Amino acid sequence: MKISIIGVGLIGGSMALKLREKNLASFIYGIDNNTQHISDALELKIIDAGVDLEHGIKNSDLIILAIPVDAARKLLPSVLDLVSDQQTVMDAGSTKAGIVHAVKNHPKRSRFVAFHPMWGTENNGPKSAIAESFSGKAGVICNKEESADDALATVEKVVNALDMHMIYMNAEDHDVHTAYISHISHITSYALANTVLEKEREEETIFQLASSGFSSTVRLAKSHPEMWVPIFKQNKENVLDVLNEHITQLRKFKSALEKENYEYLEELISNANRIRGILR
Repeated sequence: MKISIIGVGLIGGSMALKLREKNLASFIYGIDNNTQHISDALELKIIDAGVDLEHGIKNSDLIILAIPVDAARKLLPSVLDLVSDQQTVMDAGSTKAGIVHAVKNHPKRSRFVAFHPMWGTENNGPKSAIAESFSGKAGVICNKEESADDALATVEKVVNALDMHMIYMNAEDHDVHTAYISHISHITSYALANTVLEKEREEETIFQLASSGFSSTVRLAKSHPEMWVPIFKQNKENVLDVLNEHITQLRKFKSALEKENYEYLEELISNANRIRGILR
């Protein structure tokens, strides 16, 4: 296939590398407002050519939107305006309900497949792209019944080439689940980083004492706001619901310490330990 990737960053670049490795892509066009990303992607042989939107869409079998979710939601209708009944469009956004709703009544809706590769890092740009990054991870396809059979088959072929295990899900359910397993983790990491940065003003040695546990917990705080503010905005209600529960849990720990109720503190930790049986 000839493929156009809109947004040649971490996700788009990683997909391009893997699809080329699996010989699923005969030619890859890169489309990005960031000219440095295009230059880097060409140098790294992630893409074969940097082109404008219309040229890329006109000459591709598959168009992949790998841009922030708010930008994807705005751009997708215009992309669908330009495609034929033989082309397929997919996205790679972390929220799905908003983007699905944005093209609900579009005459070419069936050419679009809503997709979310469950992988990411705190890094960005094509220099951070890794071909094997998706291997073994979940690849979620949402509202498959709204996509044409051939478009769905094309995206399923892509997911298999990425070595991901496929999951089919309703877009609304997807957004609830990702709020719990992804979005709240990022908010928690940002909050912890801000907490420690405030304390660091008083104690300059605090980061010299930081352990690997701290580093792994705040790793997500390095993630860029350009990506995550739109995600929180698009999934606001679900994130607020999870955040309220998270705050309730923090208050339980705070109360146990304030009241010196160490039996309850042990109970809270033991209950949390049950996650061992789920995450291995």
